[in-house]
Amino acid sequence: MSIEIAVFGAGCFWCVEAAFEKLKGVEKVLPGYAGGELDNPSYKQVKTGTTGHVEVVQIHFNPEIISYKELLEVFFSLHDPTSLNKQGADEGTQYASAIFAVNAAQKEIAQRAIQEAQPHYDKPIVTALYDNVPFWEAEDYHHHYFENNPDQPYCSLVVAEKVNKFMKKFAHKLK
Repeated sequence: MSIEIAVFGAGCFWCVEAAFEKLKGVEKVLPGYAGGELDNPSYKQVKTGTTGHVEVVQIHFNPEIISYKELLEVFFSLHDPTSLNKQGADEGTQYASAIFAVNAAQKEIAQRAIQEAQPHYDKPIVTALYDNVPFWEAEDYHHHYFENNPDQPYCSLVVAEKVNKFMKKFAHKLK
């Protein structure tokens, strides 16, 4: 089995991780940080919005079951790619809409996906597209955060709503 990696920033990584890990063909989802100026930043540092890092998920997937293009379709559905550094009440550069392509093929597919998605939005898509940059895994307590903290207010009010909407739209792709 061949496993590939995708890295996306689409707002709070708790929401994004909770959705992507439910997809057939996704073997593992790690919350973390990409971009920025510090090596191995902490959540405390990133949440200030001053480090240049984006909250991201690193998705390990089997391309024989789910393609990178299909992952991009899910990515665009999980957030507002026309909102600069803001998703709902979450505001700051750490919540940017961003794709971190790990190779030239992903970059090309992502560029096409952005162009194909644009007609579906009234405002310009502001999703940033980066070449492969280092990924820094988030602290352990962020892993499976929604699953482990369903009654935490942010999870019960924000994450649950996004995950439920996602599950209805992509029911045919769920494990």
